[in-house]
Amino acid sequence: MAGTFSRLLYHVVFSTKSRTRFIDPKLRTELYPYMGGIIRRQGGWLLSLGGMPDHVHILLRLKPDVAIAELVRHVKGGSSKWVHEQKGLCPDFAWQTGYAAFSVSESKEATVRSYIERQEAHHRRTTFEDELLTLLRKHNVELDPVHVFD
Repeated sequence: MAGTFSRLLYHVVFSTKSRTRFIDPKLRTELYPYMGGIIRRQGGWLLSLGGMPDHVHILLRLKPDVAIAELVRHVKGGSSKWVHEQKGLCPDFAWQTGYAAFSVSESKEATVRSYIERQEAHHRRTTFEDELLTLLRKHNVELDPVHVFD
């Protein structure tokens, strides 16, 4: 084969530290576009970003030479630094240490995008903790539920 061909889609989920409800509507309005800019600068394409005051879901596409761990490190670190530079916006803001990332089939892109866009409705029925455990189990991630949350 003469070239490299790929289409790598990821669904990334992470929460604020201790699941504190830091992301109010004012912060979200500025934070989400900033996070999208970080993703673009790191060689990714943001397809959807949504969440709740205590966590975010990101659907993105990456080139094969970009490691998901590095991208998430840049998104979390860069966005946290940016929030702290905004005087009075959210001085205690922090992300949790870890994250979850799942590969997404091309045939499921629209489903995952819709899921991310409907987070408010989804969380009228379930907590973030239950949602994350469900996602981890659905994707057959081996885990000890005692050590999932900080």
